[in-house]
Amino acid sequence: MTKPRVGVVGAGRVGAVLAARFERAHYPVVGISARSQTSLARAQALVPHVAISNPEQIVRSADVVVLAVPDGVLNHVVKEISPVVRAGQVVFHVSGRHGRSVLAPLETQGVITMALHPAMTFTGTELDVERACAFGVTAPAEAHALSESIVVALGGTILEIAETDRIAYHAALAHGSNHVTTVINQALDTLRHVGASDPAAVLRPLVEAAVSNTLALGDQALTGPVLRGDVDTVEAHLAAFDDPETRATYFALARATSGRAQRMGALDEAAGAKLDSVLTQRSIEMEAGR
Repeated sequence: MTKPRVGVVGAGRVGAVLAARFERAHYPVVGISARSQTSLARAQALVPHVAISNPEQIVRSADVVVLAVPDGVLNHVVKEISPVVRAGQVVFHVSGRHGRSVLAPLETQGVITMALHPAMTFTGTELDVERACAFGVTAPAEAHALSESIVVALGGTILEIAETDRIAYHAALAHGSNHVTTVINQALDTLRHVGASDPAAVLRPLVEAAVSNTLALGDQALTGPVLRGDVDTVEAHLAAFDDPETRATYFALARATSGRAQRMGALDEAAGAKLDSVLTQRSIEMEAGR
């Protein structure tokens, strides 16, 4: 069976990698667009035999069109290609936030529209090409088999997301990855401040174990002074941070951790109430000190 021709609009970190994945799966990639020298270099490195073209020509040539562009320009690109799409063509975007509604102008022309978001961070290099991940998929019921075949070709697994749940889905991914990066960097900064020459080496075993254990065990992986109701240590930690942002982050996460620990029964009511009282008082002091 002949595989459909694929065209990719956008040679950013995601688009160029997906083009390479389609090639590895023996799909004919008929074109990729690149609007900057960085994107052009990325496309030439990952898919050197694929023609660099403009979005309109790519849409005319492809059976499956991938819109791998920033959220802020997705509506514009949809309008740009709208005059040249055709009935029966497949167009999907890779945005986490948006569902199919952003592609509605194409659907009215008989295009099969989907949202297929790879739940992974991308470097835009060869490192990403073989990495498997889940794809947040929003597709019409009648196109389930088609969306599944595309995700499998891209080396992924399907997580079906309702149109109304796309933002919550994307928020969960951002909270569980982007914000973790911030917390880790704050910890690295503090370790440097106390003289660690290689703070990453100090923190890595703890972080990797914490992430691995949490993904396997959920709340049961929780450890530390909040879980033990160790108010004195939590107060000492808050006082030790010189950076106000780090202190505020620790405070907010300590409160959230206390709540989770109490709900799971690991922190008894009396200890939890004492800790919450101290954190509330610290919150008042922090607000007054601004």
